[in-house]
Amino acid sequence: MNALVRCPWAGDEPAMVRYHDEEWGVPEHDDHRLFEFLTLEGAQAGLSWRTILLRRDGYRRAFLDWDIDRVAAMGEDDVERLLQDTGIIRNRAKVESAIGNARIARDVIAEWGSLDAYVWRFVDGTPLRNAWRDASEVPASTEVAEAMSKQMRKDGFRFVGPTILYAYMQSMGMVNDHTVDCFRHAELS
Repeated sequence: MNALVRCPWAGDEPAMVRYHDEEWGVPEHDDHRLFEFLTLEGAQAGLSWRTILLRRDGYRRAFLDWDIDRVAAMGEDDVERLLQDTGIIRNRAKVESAIGNARIARDVIAEWGSLDAYVWRFVDGTPLRNAWRDASEVPASTEVAEAMSKQMRKDGFRFVGPTILYAYMQSMGMVNDHTVDCFRHAELS
C-alpha cells in the first residue's frame, strides 16, 4: 500500500503530521479558533511553527481557552504572570499583543458581528484555491494578505504583518496551499 503524500513541511513529527492532516487549510469560522490562530501565528514570528505547535496546550491554558472577553480583560499583573509561564514564548511584545488583539477583536465583533465575518471578507467568504506543484512555489505573502495586514494594522491589531497573515490564511483555510500531490489538496478543493 502506498504511503500518503503530504506537503513537505509536515515532516514526520507526529504533532506536525496531525496538524497538517487534520487542521491546516480546513476552513475555520469559529471566533475562538480564529483568535487562537491569530495569536499563535503572531507568536511564531521569528520562530518555527513546530516550536509554537508543541506549546499549543500551554497557550490554550495561558490564554483561558481563547475566551476573547476574558483575555481582553487581562491586565499588567497577568502580563507579568505570563512572562514567567514556561508553557508559552515569554516575549513581552507578543504577550501584550495577544491581550491587545483580544481587545481589538472584541471591538471588531461588536462592529462586524463576528471575527469570522471580519477576516473572511478579505476572500469574499470563499477559500482561495491554489494548485502549487512544488512547495517552493508557495508564496510567503500575497496581495490579499497585504491588504488584510494594512486594514488590521489600521484597526489596531499587532503582529499582523503580511507574512504572518498569509500563514494565518493558510492555517484557517482561507487559502488551500496544499501542493497538488498532497492528499489533502483534493480533499479540500
